[in-house]
Amino acid sequence: MATPKSSCSSFRFTIIALCIVWVQQRVSSVVLVGLRNHNRHNAPHRNPMLHANQTSCALFMGTWVRDDTYPLYQYSCPAIDSEFNCQMYGRPDTDYLKFRWQPANCQIPRFNGGEFVMRMRGKSVMFVGDSLGRNQWQSLICMISAGISPSSPTQFLRGDPLSTFKFLEFGLSVSYYRAPYLVDIDSVQGKRVLRLDEIRGNANAWTGVDVLSFNTGHWWTHKGSLQGWDYMEAEGSIYQDMDRLVALEKGLRTWANWVDANIDTSRSRVFFQGISPTHYNPSEWNAGAVTTSKSCYGETMPMTGMSGYAGTYPDQMKVVQAVLSSMNKPPFLLDITLLSAMRKDAHPSIYSGDLTAEQRANPDHSADCSHWCLPGLPDTWNQLFYTALFYLH
Repeated sequence: MATPKSSCSSFRFTIIALCIVWVQQRVSSVVLVGLRNHNRHNAPHRNPMLHANQTSCALFMGTWVRDDTYPLYQYSCPAIDSEFNCQMYGRPDTDYLKFRWQPANCQIPRFNGGEFVMRMRGKSVMFVGDSLGRNQWQSLICMISAGISPSSPTQFLRGDPLSTFKFLEFGLSVSYYRAPYLVDIDSVQGKRVLRLDEIRGNANAWTGVDVLSFNTGHWWTHKGSLQGWDYMEAEGSIYQDMDRLVALEKGLRTWANWVDANIDTSRSRVFFQGISPTHYNPSEWNAGAVTTSKSCYGETMPMTGMSGYAGTYPDQMKVVQAVLSSMNKPPFLLDITLLSAMRKDAHPSIYSGDLTAEQRANPDHSADCSHWCLPGLPDTWNQLFYTALFYLH
C-alpha cells in the first residue's frame, strides 16, 4: 500500500483524477446530450430526467451526499453471500447505507427495477471476473428484486464457474461467471498454468450474451498461498513469475482482442469495471496521522472530497486505460475507482459471516477491506451501470 503523501501528492492525485475523466470519456466514446427517447409502454414508471449543465456528464467525478431514502433494499435479500452481508453479521452502524453519489455536473436517474426488467425483457446480463464482479452481480439482483412484485417467479442456479438468477416472468437472466484473470487457467500435470494468450475456454460461456460486464485486477497481485497459479505461459514460453503489471497487460490484450473479434456491437453491450480500491492503510485517508491500525475497522463515514485522500491511483488502472484506448470496440469503462476510494466506511471489515469470534477480536489480521457490504457501495456501481445502459447515447 502507499505510504503517506504530502499535500503536493494530494494535488497531483487530483490533477491525475481530472485527466483520467477526460481519458475515460474518450475511451467510452460516450457523450451525454440528454435522454434517449424511450417507448413509454416499455417503461411505465419513468425516472426523472437526467440533466447536464455541460455537453458531457463526468459521471465518475463528484461527491457523496447523505440521502435517507437509501438503501434500495434490505439485507434480507437472499442473493447476498454471507461475506458481504454486514448487517446480518452484526455491523452496528447504518450511516454507510445512507449516501448517494452526486456527479459534479449532472443529475443521474434513480435505479428503477421495474424499468430494468421491462427494458431487458428476454435478454441476458453477465458479470465476468473476480469476487468484485460477484459483489456487483448480487447487488443488481437485489436492486431489481426490490422494484418488482415479490410474487414474481424467480430461479437461482448456483454453480462454479457460472451462477444465474432468472426473473422468469420477464425472461431476464442475470449471471456471474467466475474468471478472476479473464484469460484461461488450466491444470497441467497437477500444476495450475495461467495462459496469458488463451481465452477460448472461458469465452465460450460469454458468446451471445446481450450485456457483458468484465472486471479483473486483484488476483494478479497475490503471492504465496494466495497466488492462484503455479506457472504463467505466454507466447509459447513458461514463466515461474514475471512483473505482475506486464502479466496483467498481456492478459488484458488477449481479452481485448477477443472482444474486438467476437462482439457484435449492434446486439451486445460491453462494460469494464475499473479497479476496486482497498482500504488497509489508514494513512491513505488520514494524511499525516500516526496510526498503528492496518485495516478499515471502525470507519463509519465516507471521505468528503478527494483533496483529503493521500493514496495513489492504482497502476493497474493505468494498464486498463492503455488497453481499452487501443481497442477497435472499446467497452464502456465503469470507472468506479476514485468514487470508491472515498468509501473507506463501506467494507465488511469484521462483519462477515466467515469470521470466528477470535478473528473478529483481531481486525488488523482478519478485516475484509477489499470487498463491500450489501446493501452498500456496489449499488452505486449499478446505478451508474443502469445510467450508462439506458440513458447515455
